[in-house]
Amino acid sequence: MADAVQPAVIAPIKPGTTTSFESFQQVDAGLLNVGYAEAGPAGGPAVLLLHGWPYDIYSYADTTPALAAAGYRVIIPYVRGYGTTRFLSQDTLRNGQQAALAADVIALMDALNIDRAILAGFDWGARSADVVAALWPDRCRALVSVSGYLIGSQAASEAPLLPEAEHAWWYQYYFATERGLAGYAKYRSEFSKLIWQLASPRWEFDDATFARSADAFYNPDHVAIVIHNYRWRISLAIGEPQYDELEQRLAGLPAIAVPTITLEGDANGAPHPEASAYAGKFTGRYEHRVIDGGVGHNLPQEAPQAFAQAIVDVGRF
Repeated sequence: MADAVQPAVIAPIKPGTTTSFESFQQVDAGLLNVGYAEAGPAGGPAVLLLHGWPYDIYSYADTTPALAAAGYRVIIPYVRGYGTTRFLSQDTLRNGQQAALAADVIALMDALNIDRAILAGFDWGARSADVVAALWPDRCRALVSVSGYLIGSQAASEAPLLPEAEHAWWYQYYFATERGLAGYAKYRSEFSKLIWQLASPRWEFDDATFARSADAFYNPDHVAIVIHNYRWRISLAIGEPQYDELEQRLAGLPAIAVPTITLEGDANGAPHPEASAYAGKFTGRYEHRVIDGGVGHNLPQEAPQAFAQAIVDVGRF
């Protein structure tokens, strides 16, 4: 595995030109049978691309072939509750807490015999990548995280925010109600499309682009995972005991020492921290980039060139 062969500059990418992946796989990994797309040479440096809510692996449709062409082995898994990923047991709690999602990443790497990888993600995916980088730095070669440091804790979430900030989290409070659970189950596509529009107000995606991702939301565990994720954050749902020690460590907001590039779109309409609030959490070589041009929350899909370039660059830090 010779990193020196990797090009310094990714070839130009036109957003929206790639509509599928070259290979789809399934593998038993930890508690899950994980569905994932894969591209690039098996012996290339591994890159895991982690999606968020309410998105799916197609956020990386344009980034993936560019990275594969550059010699990377690219793995794009469906998060638990999305796409073709399934729980191996009906008895497993449909748990969306941050430690569980990050543990899934480690289990997948183990199942695929990947010792170390560049981890890159946005939204839930950025949080999982941050957690792995903080708790298992030996498994994370480098990190690309949209919106920076997203590790949190139930205790930290107890503090009230200014009204404007609370308003931005309206869906979290909606999901705290049984009406919200029923509403999301009934209108998950309409709900998700609204989030896309609010989070990326200048992204002019078409119906086909949304429908391609919306298929992933009809996983039988999707609603349960989403609702648990947001209820757990504000202590309205319990986690699982096997993650207690990890959550205690995360509650201390540990520093991340692996090489890191954080990214932010200039038109991100979703709640997100200012870069100045988290820059100090990255204690290794670090760079923050703002991507211009009306780029919103789904940065990898809206600005695949910038996202892919960040992966190449951080791998050279």
